[in-house]
Amino acid sequence: MRVNWNYIKTLVLLVFTALLLAFSTQRNSERLVSKIHINFLGDDNLFITRETVNKLLIQNNESVTSVPKEILDLNGLENALKSNPMIKTAEVYLTVSGEVQADINQRKPIARVSTNAAYYIDDLGAYMPLSKNYTARVPLVTGFVEKNNLGSIFTIANKIENDDFLKSQIVEIHQNQNLNMVLKTRMADFEIELGDLKHLDKKINNLKAFYQKAKKDKTLNTYSKVNLQFENQVVCTKK
Repeated sequence: MRVNWNYIKTLVLLVFTALLLAFSTQRNSERLVSKIHINFLGDDNLFITRETVNKLLIQNNESVTSVPKEILDLNGLENALKSNPMIKTAEVYLTVSGEVQADINQRKPIARVSTNAAYYIDDLGAYMPLSKNYTARVPLVTGFVEKNNLGSIFTIANKIENDDFLKSQIVEIHQNQNLNMVLKTRMADFEIELGDLKHLDKKINNLKAFYQKAKKDKTLNTYSKVNLQFENQVVCTKK
């Protein structure tokens, strides 16, 4: 019987390649993580430090760089990062070079409550603790505020955050016990009585129209109060 040497050579080559690949895969899986790279997405404001992130990336009391890649629990690391109240989202993965990459999105505050308690309200309307590392420049919230009832405050704070005119002017939101709002401005020396949040867009448009006219007439600093509670007019009180 004639032996097909080409067939045998091909078979041996395939077996050798498979063994080499298996050996390489085994050796690679046993290698330790070479480095941790932490990437903060979005704003540069660091409410959480890299040192804190590194502490969160500890598995079973061991640094990530001392754990073989095969047994590294990436989901566990992500959940550990997400447990920090300053972190909005986190994605942890291994790069082709054997490094751990942690992409972190921090929460974004849009108002700071300063009553008998102090905390932020984030861009989703949720409670956010203050940070020891960074203080956000956002409108101050005073008056009657309940941590479990932030809906009205969030509505007006979110409106301010997403409106260039309001963001440049409003420095304080005061909520009365009846949930009516009073706004304080950065430059002009008067209070803005917003009332409730009904017809909010109309009230804001009225405020902008008033502001532009008063600025043109150079009368902004002659008022002590601007009342927007009436839908179709702005009622001003002079000093």
